[in-house]
Amino acid sequence: MKIVVCIKQVPERDARLKIAEGGASIVEQDVATEINESDQYALEAGLRLADSQGGEVVVACLGPDRAEEAIRRALAMGAARALHLNDPAFQGGDGAATARALAAAIRLEAPELVLTGLQSDDAGWAQTGLLIAERLGLPSATLIMEVEPPQDGRIKVKRELEAGWFQWITLPLPAALTIQSGIYPVRYATLKGIMGAKKKEIRKLAPGDVGLAPEQVGRAGSGTEILKLYVPGKAKAAQILQGDAATAAATLVDRLQKEAKVL
Repeated sequence: MKIVVCIKQVPERDARLKIAEGGASIVEQDVATEINESDQYALEAGLRLADSQGGEVVVACLGPDRAEEAIRRALAMGAARALHLNDPAFQGGDGAATARALAAAIRLEAPELVLTGLQSDDAGWAQTGLLIAERLGLPSATLIMEVEPPQDGRIKVKRELEAGWFQWITLPLPAALTIQSGIYPVRYATLKGIMGAKKKEIRKLAPGDVGLAPEQVGRAGSGTEILKLYVPGKAKAAQILQGDAATAAATLVDRLQKEAKVL
């Protein structure tokens, strides 16, 4: 069974970020990075399926040279090899442009299953996985919390719904799934895995290698543009209600009804 797992390198969740000159991006130099959280769970789901069913997990990652650190970690965890979409033309794209590039690379592999995280911790588009499925013409399901081993060319998955509800559905293979964080405990890379990752193949791809023109990917191929990033302002406000308890309570209820409009 061949499984492609898409991963993204993002800043660590507790990293201190600075907005770059121009206000539309962050300063990436010296920022600690990691594999996007839900992508880690997608990778774990793929590795578990490969362990039980046989086959290989191929990692696909779009990013600059520094993204190789995330790719090497994925290989150390157990992925067999990787596709690295590494070209300046790929950079700065929105979810649609990223999905177009990744889908073109995945098509070269013809996998039985494509796994992505639910959304990225930085941009948070929550669109890329579904758009990849659409580009590849695959049935898809989102918010996956459990994956059963495939049987008779079909795969059964558990989806998370609202208000604590869940849904079991079955899809024909090949298919694409977006994985929710927490699906399984994520394994650590062993020393043996880290050493072995140095010998595993990382295939570098440019737009032409996946059959795309530079104007179809990255910032040139995007339909959206980030105009400004900013740190939310901090404000403090407090009001002391005068009078005894009954008067203060009546004043509070009045303000909740007329000002806050929550009652």
